[in-house]
Amino acid sequence: MENNKPESQIENLSEVLQVRRDKLRDLQEMGRDPFKISKYDVTHHSDEVIANYDQLEGQKVSLAGRIMSKRIMGKASFMHLQDQNGRIQAYVKRDDIGTDEYKLFKSYDLGDIVGIEGFVFKTKTEEVSVHVEKLVLLSKSLQVLPEKYHGLKDVDLRYRQRYVDLIVNPEVKDAFLTRTKALKALRSYLDDRGFLEVETPILNTIAGGANARPFITHHNTLDIPMYLRIANELYLKRLIVGGFDKVYEMGRMFRNEGMDMKHNPEYTAIELYQAYADYKDMMEITENVISHMAEVATGSMKIDYQGTEIDFTPPWKRMTMEECVKEYSGVDFSEINTDEEALAIAREKGIEITPGMRRGEVINAFFEEFGEDQLIQPTFITHHPVEVSPLAKRNVEDPRKTDRFEAFANRWELANAFSELNDPIDQRGRFEDQVRKRELGDDEACEMDEDFLNALEVGLPPTGGLGIGIDRVIMLLTNSTTIRDVLLFPTMKPLRDGSSEADGETEKKEVKIDLSKVKVEPLFEEDVDFETFSKSDLRVVKVLKCEEVPKSNKLLKFTLNDGSGQDRVILSGIKMHYSAEELVGKTLVAITNLPPRKMMGLESCGMLISAVCDYDGEELLNLLMVDDKIPAGAKLY
Repeated sequence: MENNKPESQIENLSEVLQVRRDKLRDLQEMGRDPFKISKYDVTHHSDEVIANYDQLEGQKVSLAGRIMSKRIMGKASFMHLQDQNGRIQAYVKRDDIGTDEYKLFKSYDLGDIVGIEGFVFKTKTEEVSVHVEKLVLLSKSLQVLPEKYHGLKDVDLRYRQRYVDLIVNPEVKDAFLTRTKALKALRSYLDDRGFLEVETPILNTIAGGANARPFITHHNTLDIPMYLRIANELYLKRLIVGGFDKVYEMGRMFRNEGMDMKHNPEYTAIELYQAYADYKDMMEITENVISHMAEVATGSMKIDYQGTEIDFTPPWKRMTMEECVKEYSGVDFSEINTDEEALAIAREKGIEITPGMRRGEVINAFFEEFGEDQLIQPTFITHHPVEVSPLAKRNVEDPRKTDRFEAFANRWELANAFSELNDPIDQRGRFEDQVRKRELGDDEACEMDEDFLNALEVGLPPTGGLGIGIDRVIMLLTNSTTIRDVLLFPTMKPLRDGSSEADGETEKKEVKIDLSKVKVEPLFEEDVDFETFSKSDLRVVKVLKCEEVPKSNKLLKFTLNDGSGQDRVILSGIKMHYSAEELVGKTLVAITNLPPRKMMGLESCGMLISAVCDYDGEELLNLLMVDDKIPAGAKLY
């Protein structure tokens, strides 16, 4: 466990840890090594004893758990035992367990795991307790647990040491119990409707089924590159070709992309496919299954998320993408028919233009810029452009669109579905278009998949397909503000063994620069008068939160304390140089009186200061970090 404490406190802590090891050694020398115990019979859990006191009063019970508090009072003591389901008080008396055992018990530490046998009673204060008649040490804790009210509050440490987090903050378990209830409800809903749960490969030879950047590995025996799956879509469709009419798979997907409050490199998703169904059938399944998950897991189809009521009760609102864009941007794409017209209006509205961009991609960019943030209540956005839907069937009435939808709630995409493209000739053309995008530099575009095309040529019946992002749904159901709160072990940047983050910073500072390879820009020749310069308000700011901006390869979004009492948001294009998580808690310098400007649809209020030069032909950027002792809002002169 990591300790950011003064040296004297660290020395004292080391002494405490040594004492615990000495106690273990003494037990082992006595022949009482707790680690040689393989089994302990548990008859009840804490919540069962408390809830069923009337039936269990005076009855013998056996429980096991961790010592969380202990009060020694001479010949008798109290302790609180924490097991999977809660805490219960235990009364330990020397005359009942024996003098030698009582002496050992007094030496036990908080965090030690013990088994107790005894009878159920109530104390004078009416607290349900166990009067211990037999006690055994089952595991010796060699670390010191943080105190409940002064302990594991460091968010980063909570995620790194989730096992300690669950012990010290048992309420954290509630989110994961809710998750389990929701996933059971999801599976039972599909199982009851004839869907078959299957398993498909995680290691793929082609990164297909979605537009995303994959993780790449190497198969030593076959001597080929392989990819962790970014989606399981293409395998599940092969099963529909093979004769399974209803299939689903829930499991981990892997995308080598940004990390923020909604994204983790590995995440849980479910995809399901139904033969002889279309995207409208998938809509019905989506609204019914998510509302069912909410009702089973929380008791209601209406949830409170960060103060906003979200009502999952079907039916959900439906809008086409073009209707949404028209409503929230004022641009009617039904009157814009060419790529040139679309690009012109995109430039006029400040939409970022990418190489090879066409009308359909402009419509999608408008939706992401103006529409997504308006979708608080559950809403289906339908009929996406064909350019951004390489696996969806074209709409019969307007072939520029597809029979596809995305489901949104709280501004987040929760699900994606369509009537599956089963025309192998059209599908080949879509794949070729994706290959063209890859050649233009889009490393998230799909690859050509000849075997999947062969499966389509064998014959895929009309099919509806649906994918749901499980983690985001669980975030809503558990009122969690970050995806890390609904993943037991979220992806974290590793620390070196035996080091703290501060050690890592020191190592970075000691990297030597070859000054002969450094090139700096010439100094400005034009003078700036002092009055103009003094108008720049440079302030010290503290990073409260830092996250990657979705769909951007450059931008990080900083939430900053600038000393004003209101959070300030600044976007900075330094993602290639820093990870978001390593900047949280840092003290930086910003210009705070620049006019707000929009970047990727987000308003940026100021600019962070960095030092930039050319080093051996590449840009070397260092974000200006100052002493943490300088308070937020301090002005630079």
